[in-house]
Amino acid sequence: SELLARSLFACGISTVLQTTLGSRLPLIQIPSFEYLVPAMVLSSHLSLSASTDRNAPTCTTSLQNSLLGTAAASTCPTSHCTVAGSWAASLREVSGAVLTSGLIELLMGVSGVCGWAMQRCGPMVLAPSLSIIGLSAYKEAAFFCSTNWGIALLLMLLTVTFSQHLRSCRLPFCTWPHAQEGSAEPPVPTLRTFSVLLPFAGVCIVCAILSHFHISWESLDLAMAQLSWVNSTFQAPWVRIPYAGEWGWPLLTPRALAVGIAMAISCSMNSVGCYVLCGRLLQAPRLPPHACNRGLCMEGLGSLLAGLLGSPGGTASSIANACATGLTQAGTRISVQVSALVCVVLGMSPRLAGFLTHIPLAVHGGVLCVTYAVAVGTGISYFQYADIDSGRNIFIVGFAMFMALLVPRWFSTALTHLATGWVPLDLLFLSLLMVPVFLTGFLSFFLENTVSG
Repeated sequence: SELLARSLFACGISTVLQTTLGSRLPLIQIPSFEYLVPAMVLSSHLSLSASTDRNAPTCTTSLQNSLLGTAAASTCPTSHCTVAGSWAASLREVSGAVLTSGLIELLMGVSGVCGWAMQRCGPMVLAPSLSIIGLSAYKEAAFFCSTNWGIALLLMLLTVTFSQHLRSCRLPFCTWPHAQEGSAEPPVPTLRTFSVLLPFAGVCIVCAILSHFHISWESLDLAMAQLSWVNSTFQAPWVRIPYAGEWGWPLLTPRALAVGIAMAISCSMNSVGCYVLCGRLLQAPRLPPHACNRGLCMEGLGSLLAGLLGSPGGTASSIANACATGLTQAGTRISVQVSALVCVVLGMSPRLAGFLTHIPLAVHGGVLCVTYAVAVGTGISYFQYADIDSGRNIFIVGFAMFMALLVPRWFSTALTHLATGWVPLDLLFLSLLMVPVFLTGFLSFFLENTVSG
């Protein structure tokens, strides 16, 4: 609850900065997967180092289990282990990596590197990059949906029905007076506008009813069941305003610096793709380079704040939010700023933030399936602007996408770890090579601008 509240607080502040001073696109800022993977690499290395150190304290807890939520936390004999010991040291080093990534993103935005790269991203770069951004979440979506495929399919069915089949349905009572002429505006397509919210709320109500009558509907293994907020013995306070350095200042070690560089590069690519995705879904003009640079600066400031607050993840533009905006076509900055205010309020109340963990995992999986599918389709739509019959273009797209799926799988199943002789360099390479967005963006950008044709 404490970590979630701090992350929400930083995301709310970053969203306000993004919508007012940054790119001014209706984008919510969240801790993205591109922050999670390098944080996992660093925390795994720290856990491995602690386990091999004979003088390490017996109270050790795996940080990556808390980040992913897919394994149970280690048992601890003392009560102070949740905020002390190796867990706290690992969290401070991960926060140092987040702080480093924020500084680098800020420098990239000020120097104009983001806008320069965006001008050289043609359809042969955007098409595979956006497609891989959507495909990169399929494992997490399948894992969440596996807890109850019925709930996930029900949410997907309702969302598809409201956003596609009934998107032109207009309810007569959804009108309001016109400000100038005194007449009534035509009814708005209510079902399409709330095509994500209504299924989400309806399915959550169904899950609550099933739980009330003690009907077993969610299949969780022992590890997931132990991570439930209900089973927690720690009662989070109702009000706690986060401040920098409360859990110690971030550690800027060489390992944290290396992982922070990887975070900054991956999240910058993800954010540029999100800017393009949001603008295309809302049929807006392509974002100019200076707006892209401002947006990256604001994301850097948000990550700086998150790192100082001790959050294990920075802030980046939400792909799922951009895709949901494409489904609902509700692209107003006011609605996003209201959600930012809600995030700030939740960030100041860990007890309220903890209630978010009651949302069933199957609901998360259904939302991921629907929203990230839009990103895949948007990427494919960019092929119309290129000669896809060209052998050069076919190779660039196929090679970039295949390697983006192959290399992370390769390193995750490798029998031996990547070893260059210097640990920070190992963490830098591994953090980058485990992120599909970086691989696709780098390979497609390099081949597009170096191969003639």
